[in-house]
Amino acid sequence: MRIDRYLPAGLTREQKALYDEISGGRRSQGRQRFPLVGDDGALEGPFNAMLLAPKVGLALQELGAAIRYGTTLSPRVREGSILLVAAEWDCGFERKAHEPIAADCGLSDEQIREIRSGRTPSGLDEVETAALDVTRYLIEARDLSGDEFAKYSDLLGVETIFELSTLVGYYSILALQLRIFRV
Repeated sequence: MRIDRYLPAGLTREQKALYDEISGGRRSQGRQRFPLVGDDGALEGPFNAMLLAPKVGLALQELGAAIRYGTTLSPRVREGSILLVAAEWDCGFERKAHEPIAADCGLSDEQIREIRSGRTPSGLDEVETAALDVTRYLIEARDLSGDEFAKYSDLLGVETIFELSTLVGYYSILALQLRIFRV
């Protein structure tokens, strides 16, 4: 790890507000599949690094919460897409955090293994397959061709394409930050 773990007692007012939002906000509600706060009281994963620049961290945290709780994406599509980004970036933390959530959403161990290999898994319905195909195009080509956009906007709607592109961007940012700071 390239940065210190920020303990609550040493946080500035802005850092403490962000810390409280992450540790006690929507993310902390319900079943927890990975700890937001470590035994030492510091935030885990990408959240500790967000304290480096609390204003940016707050905006980033809010974007992540919107993706997790405010999109039209089904939980299976959301988690499968997150795991495809994790596969592209070889991001162990995101795999560790989201594979159990994907399993909770009904993705099988085999489907999760296929996603870990960067593939759209078999056994999904038409919408799930299309959404994960779009995610792969966005990851690999960083674009949709005219034909791909027409096909998938007809099947999924442009709102879903927007939400998927936002998800890919957000989880790519996290994967980059996790890599840079060796989390």
